[in-house]
Amino acid sequence: MSDYGDKKMDFVVENLVSGYFGNAVLKDITFKLTEPAIYVVLGPNGAGKTTLLRSMAGILKPMQGKVELNGLPVNEQRSRRRLSYLSHLDGIPEGLTVIEALKFYAKIEGAGENSVSNVAGKLELNELLSKRFSQLSQGQKKRVSIARIFLQERDIYLLDEPTSNLDPKIAGGIRSLILGMSKNKIVLYSSHNLYEAKEIGSYVIAIKGGKLALFSKINELKPQSYLIGIRTIGNTAPMAFTRKEGDYYIYELSYPEEVQELISKLMLDGIKLREVREMSNPLEDLFKDH
Repeated sequence: MSDYGDKKMDFVVENLVSGYFGNAVLKDITFKLTEPAIYVVLGPNGAGKTTLLRSMAGILKPMQGKVELNGLPVNEQRSRRRLSYLSHLDGIPEGLTVIEALKFYAKIEGAGENSVSNVAGKLELNELLSKRFSQLSQGQKKRVSIARIFLQERDIYLLDEPTSNLDPKIAGGIRSLILGMSKNKIVLYSSHNLYEAKEIGSYVIAIKGGKLALFSKINELKPQSYLIGIRTIGNTAPMAFTRKEGDYYIYELSYPEEVQELISKLMLDGIKLREVREMSNPLEDLFKDH
């Protein structure tokens, strides 16, 4: 059991079977989280990512197995006060203004008086406060929904696709906020964006067919092949590339260590390089059918 500050973390999912109306979506899922970090939940559509987060939040009661925080079920009151869950659905009444919605949730969360103004500033919501939720774009609605999780500090955050429907600037800002708070929090973060997952995550929890396909540190994953993209200056094309994607000449290597050897060879051949870019992502292999 980890102990940071005066807070202990032992978040256990054991032999979890969970689903809806008697139909199991998740089957015999087991893992334990003790380290503050971002755990990215990945898997194809329908794999059970949302079901997993709902079960860990105590919204879905397990058909079998258990989900416990420090030995207590997550639907027990003391456990729920330490959790914050962000659904991929907005869940805010359309008739409320943004300020009314944030004040309502701040009261429910028992947040301080300054919490609404703080999150409005962090998520650039000040110009939206007087607008009704129904008047907002999808991206704006997502930002207001995300604001709820910052109203009151929690120990564990369960975030279901928090950056979907957001423009790159806002999405990047939210990722920065989440990265900052993950230094002493456990964050589960589901995403369909493999490059986002690699950028933000420390661990990956891969769900496939309702089962746990992988639990690993992301930096320990190795791709089946290592793809490098080369952009050149001028019209000179390099030799022996595998294929071309847009302006990039693609080389398939066995190991990252071969990159420097490739660059040296191209320069000896008189090729002027504009850019050398990693094109492969080891997380892509988790989505392939084997």
